Amino acid sequence: MCENRLGALLEAGFTDRLGQRDRKLLARRALLKGVGEKPPFYLPTSWWYVVPGENYEGLFAALDLHDRVPVTFREGLDVADLPAWPDADPVFVTPEIDGWRLIFGNLDSVIGWDWDDMMGAVERLSARCGQAQMFFEDIAGGADIWVVAEAGRIRRRYARESNPEWVGEPLPWETLAVDDEDFDPEFDEAESNEGTADAMTACEYLSVHPSPVDADTEIRGHGWLAMSAPNVGHKGLEDLARSWK
Repeated sequence: MCENRLGALLEAGFTDRLGQRDRKLLARRALLKGVGEKPPFYLPTSWWYVVPGENYEGLFAALDLHDRVPVTFREGLDVADLPAWPDADPVFVTPEIDGWRLIFGNLDSVIGWDWDDMMGAVERLSARCGQAQMFFEDIAGGADIWVVAEAGRIRRRYARESNPEWVGEPLPWETLAVDDEDFDPEFDEAESNEGTADAMTACEYLSVHPSPVDADTEIRGHGWLAMSAPNVGHKGLEDLARSWK
């Protein structure tokens, strides 16, 4: 497939109709372009999921994502600015970053704001990928959440909006509230499983901190753009790709 045909397909949004050979050419393009990309990358997200890099294939079925197209790291970072179709939004799956892949972009539409939907997504991801994590931080709204799930069940969760809540047994790396040097059992109260209380600290221990992804980070493979509905293509991807040439 020649380059101008590839550009035409991307611009028209016909990537959902590509054959296997053309998909391989797209993957090769993303890998070749990705070689020249220079960190640091700042991931523009306050809500993301994480799955192991070696077992990530199941995420597309877990989140009901379709028509994935290989893209470079930089091309995927602007996922929120891509045109959306009615009832179909693009989601970005990063290349493998230090052994993990991050999933973000339009999650409010793809997953929804309902608590059960958010938790259900991380459970499904862990069932398909072996394990999964979710992180959410809303500084203005005062919300802070991190979740670890394995084999379809939540193992550990911290959530705060008004009152903080810990679920499950503390993980080995956590600092328990009762062990803090400023904790005085005579005057202070804490649940026995109160531990690390913010997503940005937890993600550093669990997988990957989203900002910055710097030159010392091991990045492997290419990313993916996938849609939340089938057979709608990726209209607007060519403009995004062109902006990074």
